Amino acid sequence: MTGTAALDTPEQRYRMLRLIRSFEEQALALVKSGVITGGIHPYIGQEAVAVGVCAALAPGDRLTSTHRGHGHVLARGVDPARLLAELAGRVDGLNRGRGGSMHAADLRLGILGANGIVGAGAPIAVGAAWAARQAGEPTVAVAFFGDGALNQGVLLESFNLAAMWRLPVLFVCENNGYATTLPAETAVAGSALGRAAAFGIQAAAVDGMDTEAVRTAAEQAVARAREGGGPAFLECRTYRFEGHHTMERRMKLNYRSAEEVDAWREQDPLPRAAAAIGADRAAELDAEVTAELAAAERFALDSPHPDPAGAADHLYASGLRPRAGAVT
Repeated sequence: MTGTAALDTPEQRYRMLRLIRSFEEQALALVKSGVITGGIHPYIGQEAVAVGVCAALAPGDRLTSTHRGHGHVLARGVDPARLLAELAGRVDGLNRGRGGSMHAADLRLGILGANGIVGAGAPIAVGAAWAARQAGEPTVAVAFFGDGALNQGVLLESFNLAAMWRLPVLFVCENNGYATTLPAETAVAGSALGRAAAFGIQAAAVDGMDTEAVRTAAEQAVARAREGGGPAFLECRTYRFEGHHTMERRMKLNYRSAEEVDAWREQDPLPRAAAAIGADRAAELDAEVTAELAAAERFALDSPHPDPAGAADHLYASGLRPRAGAVT
């Protein structure tokens, strides 16, 4: 399995942070213009989690993502041009325009898919870790999910199986404080760490706005899992600067104060990472990303829409079309 992003140096990690941030800003503009229909769940503000965790992974490792998953798949090495084409529903997209924003996948990179169902990536990651161990592969699986998944039974079932079988799984909770508009503090009894600790899973909290802090914690957890130490849980305390979904801009929801958002913006992970490499080098990398994403947009817009006549294609692993008369 090749092609995963190189995130070994501070410069590479800063460039990926900038790529994710600028990609999401570009996607927001394309939603507004109507090129991307249905909207997206922006990842702006949470980039340090994706970059820090993916920096700790080896080429053969697997991951599952969420409805807010663009950052995860980009940090794992997905071509932004193909991801943008996927969001725009074009045939040259990552999944031929059929997955869209919430279901992007690339098995060649170990990305087993984003998932629109809250918490549903966790059991897939557990299954992938079990299958790899059965095959004798030194593979770690990562499951990303938000604080809203902490009350989902399937996540707790995944904790149980991973702990009982000592599977090499890293559970990453991106705690941005809100499940859509519901404050986590009003919905989660106990704590996020307590959920995992109850199953005997090694659990730690980390500043999810600090790429290097996330990377260090993830490297320790991944190394331990790869050596047979069992699953681990990271609570990355982070924040999304944009709304839960682009629809929020129309709905004009008022569940966060401007002061709260501004306070979190002061912890923006990009300036932190830029400080480590210097303003001049950061500006050079910013220019590289701008050029790359301009080319990505041209690629996406030049790609055709799928032919409606093939709407029933790819429904089955065998490639067979539904039988005549079947309800589709």
